Amino acid sequence: MPARFYGLVIKMYFQQAGHNPPHIHVLYDNQFMGAVEIRTRAMTEGDLPPRALAMAAEWTGQHEEALLEMWNTREFKKLPPLE
Repeated sequence: MPARFYGLVIKMYFQQAGHNPPHIHVLYDNQFMGAVEIRTRAMTEGDLPPRALAMAAEWTGQHEEALLEMWNTREFKKLPPLE
């Protein structure tokens, strides 16, 4: 999948059923990482700076439906970057 924009790399991993709630993994500037819930856009773990988290949350909000569909079907789609 990954989506790339403004120094962010966003990925989604499919693992065992216990890998919930639906979330994305965000890498910023090759040094900060975070897991962001798709529905709430809250960072559940990690150390993303506030600006990087805000951009990831905005992008996630713009693509929430498609991200949840990918999470449920395990079929990736290419999504446009944040503009």
